[in-house]
Amino acid sequence: MKQFNLAPAELAANKSSAIEPSVVAPYVIALGELKGGIDPAGGDEHWKTAQAALNRIREAFSRVGHSPLTFFVGSAIATRMAGEIWNQLENGTLSNAANLNQENQVASISRWLCSL
Repeated sequence: MKQFNLAPAELAANKSSAIEPSVVAPYVIALGELKGGIDPAGGDEHWKTAQAALNRIREAFSRVGHSPLTFFVGSAIATRMAGEIWNQLENGTLSNAANLNQENQVASISRWLCSL
């Protein structure tokens, strides 16, 4: 995949807002957030930060006319956030999602990513 052939300067670490979407948009298929914290009390906070990052991705790419698939993978998914994730899957905001604690979901999202 060509997105892995970009020079380091084109993919500034931990500065996704510094990457010009028009540079990588033709090569980007999907972008997602992985939250591996296992504390259920922090699950909602992980989801909020993931949503904010995914929204920044959608907004940046939409400005240059692109719409990559987006996904979320988390290990501490509370009931309320599960409902929000499901709603986003149903309305197309999220393309895919998985709970790291559910082997079948990890297998499913892995197959999906490999099929892109």
